[in-house]
Amino acid sequence: MNLNFSANDGAMIPAVVQDKRTLKVLRMGFVNAAAVAQMENQKTVALFNKEKGEVETVTGGEYFKPLAVDQLLASEDGNSLLIMAMPEGSTTGADTFLGSKNIEDLAFFTELQDFIEKRYQEMPEGSYTTKLFTKGVNKICQKVGEETVEAIVEATNGTKEQFIYECCDILYHLIVLLTYKGVRIEDLARELKARHK
Repeated sequence: MNLNFSANDGAMIPAVVQDKRTLKVLRMGFVNAAAVAQMENQKTVALFNKEKGEVETVTGGEYFKPLAVDQLLASEDGNSLLIMAMPEGSTTGADTFLGSKNIEDLAFFTELQDFIEKRYQEMPEGSYTTKLFTKGVNKICQKVGEETVEAIVEATNGTKEQFIYECCDILYHLIVLLTYKGVRIEDLARELKARHK
């Protein structure tokens, strides 16, 4: 990777930190050679703090742990850097710097599964999702089946609005099932992408 630090007073270049899963922009800042070296060695995101004159590790996710570096991508001229990061858990609420308009609608599936995974880890009382996980895979599969039948009924004899509503129920229960089985919604996207090729 060739970076052109001489293009900006020889000290630093602009950098964008992006969530690899949701494509949400998490941070914008600068990197110098030391920050890049730290990311390559420690595999965690680091930016150069101009005010303090030092490299700082970037944290995120609901646990505010260092962001793991997935990939470093230099621009063609080496004058800027895109840092693809993998936060531990959802970054919802921890990265309001660009606001919710920065989230693509399809990326919400990732955020929804992050939320469902958190429910699975914490199992809060009174949660419908907790009840599903407690009852196990057979009950979750039954709910996916029931919601599918309801969507089919709406598709053949109902309204568009109710059809959308029932399809959302299918997707929610399917994501619960995926989580129970240790599968991510992104795994499905990758499989479909591979089939499309």
